[in-house]
Amino acid sequence: MTEIRGFLLFWCALTATIAALSLGPSFAHVLESVPRLTKWSPSLWRETTVFNGQFLLFAVIGAPLDVAAIACPGLLALLRADRPAFWFVLAAAVLYAVSLAMWSVLVKPANDVLATWVPGPIPENFDAIRLRWETGHMVVTGIKAAGFVSLVVGLLSIRHG
Repeated sequence: MTEIRGFLLFWCALTATIAALSLGPSFAHVLESVPRLTKWSPSLWRETTVFNGQFLLFAVIGAPLDVAAIACPGLLALLRADRPAFWFVLAAAVLYAVSLAMWSVLVKPANDVLATWVPGPIPENFDAIRLRWETGHMVVTGIKAAGFVSLVVGLLSIRHG
């Protein structure tokens, strides 16, 4: 029984860590969005966001974390069928999946447009694309935060004995 407890504790800690690491970069987007939307000039926003790789590691590291933040609670829900822990942990997996779907619907189309931008004059659609990109990240963060809270409630509800 000690091995099962140790494995369960490890899996709970791993799941919480991955979920937190997935939420962290999204929350960082929200924290920096106010000055990016209200104070930064269009040229500063475009230079930092599009041309200078500020968000490269968000994709390289963040994308696998986002997938793992769906898979880990999903697997944990299968490992422990405790009620109500099961439902909270399963809800966390679903909410993280919804956040990834919303990223695909809201942010990816903006990213696709940003990938076409070249140095020179600010594109005519700049304000619309910037707003979609920034608010898309806000929506994703809100959903991930709800998923993280659900995960924490689920983890605190798991019977370890």
